[in-house]
Amino acid sequence: MKISVPKEIKNHEYRVGLTPGSVAELTHHGHQVFVETQAGAGIGFSDADYQAAGATIVDTAEATFAAGDLIVKVKEPQLHECAWLKPHQTLFTYLHLAADKPQAEALMASGATCIAYETVTETQGGLPLLRPMSEVAGRISVHVGASYLHKAYGGRGVLIGGVPGVEPAKVVIIGAGVAGINAAQMAAGLQADVTVFDVSAHKLIEIDRLFHGRVKTAYSARAALAAAVAEADLVIGAVLIPGAAAPKLVTRDMLKTMKPGAVMVDIAIDQGGCFETSHPTTHQDPIFLVDGIVHYCVANMPGAVARTSTLALNNATLPFVIKMAKLGVAEALSADAHLKAGLNVAGGHIRHAAVAEALSLPFVA
Repeated sequence: MKISVPKEIKNHEYRVGLTPGSVAELTHHGHQVFVETQAGAGIGFSDADYQAAGATIVDTAEATFAAGDLIVKVKEPQLHECAWLKPHQTLFTYLHLAADKPQAEALMASGATCIAYETVTETQGGLPLLRPMSEVAGRISVHVGASYLHKAYGGRGVLIGGVPGVEPAKVVIIGAGVAGINAAQMAAGLQADVTVFDVSAHKLIEIDRLFHGRVKTAYSARAALAAAVAEADLVIGAVLIPGAAAPKLVTRDMLKTMKPGAVMVDIAIDQGGCFETSHPTTHQDPIFLVDGIVHYCVANMPGAVARTSTLALNNATLPFVIKMAKLGVAEALSADAHLKAGLNVAGGHIRHAAVAEALSLPFVA
């Protein structure tokens, strides 16, 4: 199979769809890999590294898209990239279509088959291709939240772990999934006062056992969450409904009850955000204030640690790439129900029910 790896072009996005190690694995099995020049340069993977792995270096993005039957990326294609896709091609990347109707319509118009990392499933019911980036985002959320609590950024001037004689910051984490658990690990490790909210009793029990009571848990009832948000120094939104838009759990009215200079980090921003006042930001311009509350809503948070993120992502995606390259995409989708769960667009139609519902577009099974 011919596989293409374009350079990512979103703001401060240095991740790459395939590492030289992944390319070497594919070329060893007889597949052709085309990599756009400088695609991995931002994280220390040179064109020479890719050539040594057996890849062909391509000079332009458009030519890179044209060269492959399977296109492996990290972030969703921009609209001009969608226009380069052809009906015979398959795109394998994060899409997050529930919050991006223009992209969904552009992918439908292309006729291409589009498989989203974030809706591929596994036997245990998890999302194996979302998990590594959720782990990274959860950990980063505490790093950035602690930084933006600094007074120079408009924060409260609170040290997240406090010091002897001074209480630590109150951290509220909404969602006890992979991102939420990783955020709790980091916040608890920094000695913050941490409470995790979720609607799943099973997940709350898991948190309690994992942290031996060092992290508090609470059922995510509206009144209880509102009370906790009012007292919080840092609120981290880590809610996920696979394929669907994130629910708005922190309303604008709640902001009026919060402490001036409190920080909100919205990990769910790729799916539209779980705070009513959220809108996507970039690594170049990451924060904004609403009613005196600092919002961090960077839509590609793991890109901040692009080398770590790329290596972690490739560990998860490479087996699926190998399967599609070996069997062909149609047969791989037929043989693997978990990969098929990642199918979001094909033949001009939305093929994922939650995406179709979120976008008010017809669903075709």
